[in-house]
Amino acid sequence: MTTITIPKNLIKEKDLILIPRRKYEELLDLEKIIKIVKSTKSELQVIERGRKEIKKGKHISWHELKQELAYNNN
Repeated sequence: MTTITIPKNLIKEKDLILIPRRKYEELLDLEKIIKIVKSTKSELQVIERGRKEIKKGKHISWHELKQELAYNNN
């Protein structure tokens, strides 16, 4: 059995991921297939604003949203 030593700084910062080589290669192949789209500055600002609102509790549940949309469509 092979023994490895993982540096404590990698564990502490949660920067370490272990996956089998075959799965890693599959992920690399996916990068060739899937188009990566970078968010614009304004999109990132909207996302950040949404995160802040969620932290403040300014949001509704999925169920509430469905009810509101159903009510507005009638």
